[in-house]
Amino acid sequence: MRKSLPLLFVSLLTPFVMLAQEAEKGWDQLINEKFQPITDAVAGVVFYAIQLGDSAATSMPLVIIMLLTGATIFTLYFRFIQFTGFRAAIDTVRGKYSNPDDEGEVSHFQALTAALSGTVGLGNIAGVAIAVSIGGPGATFWMILAGLLGMASKFTECTLGVKYRDVGADGTVYGGPMYYLVKGLKEKRMAGLGKILAVFFAVMCIGGSFGGGNMFQANQAAQQFNAMIGATSGSSGLVFGFIMAFVVALVIIGGIKRIGSVTERIVPFMCGIYVFAALIIVLGHVSYIPKAFSLIVSGAFTASGIAGGFVGVLVQGFRRAAFSNEAGVGSAAIAHSAVRTEYPASEGIVALLEPFIDTVVVCTMTALVIVIYNMDGHFVYSDVVNNNVLISATSERVGGVTLTSMAFADVIPWFPYILTIAVVLFAFSTMLSWSYYGLQSWLFLFGRTKIADYTYKILFCLFVILGSAASLGAVTDFSDAMIFAMAVPNLIGLVLLLPVVRKEVNRYLGGIRSGEIKSYK
Repeated sequence: MRKSLPLLFVSLLTPFVMLAQEAEKGWDQLINEKFQPITDAVAGVVFYAIQLGDSAATSMPLVIIMLLTGATIFTLYFRFIQFTGFRAAIDTVRGKYSNPDDEGEVSHFQALTAALSGTVGLGNIAGVAIAVSIGGPGATFWMILAGLLGMASKFTECTLGVKYRDVGADGTVYGGPMYYLVKGLKEKRMAGLGKILAVFFAVMCIGGSFGGGNMFQANQAAQQFNAMIGATSGSSGLVFGFIMAFVVALVIIGGIKRIGSVTERIVPFMCGIYVFAALIIVLGHVSYIPKAFSLIVSGAFTASGIAGGFVGVLVQGFRRAAFSNEAGVGSAAIAHSAVRTEYPASEGIVALLEPFIDTVVVCTMTALVIVIYNMDGHFVYSDVVNNNVLISATSERVGGVTLTSMAFADVIPWFPYILTIAVVLFAFSTMLSWSYYGLQSWLFLFGRTKIADYTYKILFCLFVILGSAASLGAVTDFSDAMIFAMAVPNLIGLVLLLPVVRKEVNRYLGGIRSGEIKSYK
């Protein structure tokens, strides 16, 4: 079987290679044109926006409002668990209460990094720049607040992910919203609703894994790499795609154990190097720090001006945080469910660290660097067209990732090279996580067989090549809509199963306080 796998991979790869080679002839443009009407229709439903102010910048997608409302409910219901449980989260993730003999496949730290690798990515680099460009420094304040609220959502969904997971005879874990929607709602005598919501979630997750979790990541990484080496040939993207697909295949064929072992090394490194570079810039402008924070706080409550005033600034901050950390979408619960533990809430407690690291730390560092960079008036806030901000000195418009690169390069001239490494690592780690999310959903729908397992993994690698060779904007936009459509069934399940989560968190934290849960460090 092992010897036949390479041959199977090559045979399946051939038509995709031929297809990718046609990219220079315009096939990707043709697909975009044909697919755009479908994308517009689906995105129009998923991202249906409610106008909260007078300008276009104050429109908030309904799904984002749902995510924020859910996060607020969870925060209040669990009495601000993101703050009261923070110390327990640190102790748990460092293994203080981890029994190596518990059921599961990965450690608390590996589960956290596997989930983080799916959220810490290009959104932290490019998306934050766009939010600050449109909403001004004040958008940072609301982004941080949304990140703090999202910690309660991650806690809720990841506790349920462990509570209702399946563990196979060989120790393989199967978990995520698909399982707690089916099992949890069955306990509530809503089995029919649970099955419908679970299938809908799984279908959306598979689509999202091929697009936003794969093709988009591969495409952006290929573009950044080609720009760094000065490649102009269309074949360079294809070569990059083959290499990336090969490396991804080496990891994902090993399952969540190998993914966890890789992400526990990559995620701390990529986050650390990025935050370290940001700190160099911030500390190099110590005199600007008080003014920067003053702009962030005062700008959050501006009455008029930037992006339609207070409402517009709030909208930009909330939107960016929700898109970055995906709290409430349900994806992270799939990775966290594989943890070794007998206490479901132990992983929920660990999971609340995820939005804190992703949004409160990494996104805020990006925002702070851009605010400090603009102290000298490099661009005008809110003067943004198609997500491209106007640079005053050159009168050119640049995208979010370019603005972030310029802000860092202003102090660290060689930073664009570091950024290229960061983008490739962010894209690679995101693909690893989303391959696992998609695989779990695929197996839920088509059965836990070796054929189903390898079919999905081979398809995923083929889409890495496809994404690197051509930019299928309409397809990736469609998959983004699918990712956030996952939030609808997930939030319904979370609200209905809140009492179950409360029981589990009381059992875990109560066990720690009473000494029933043994300390291993």
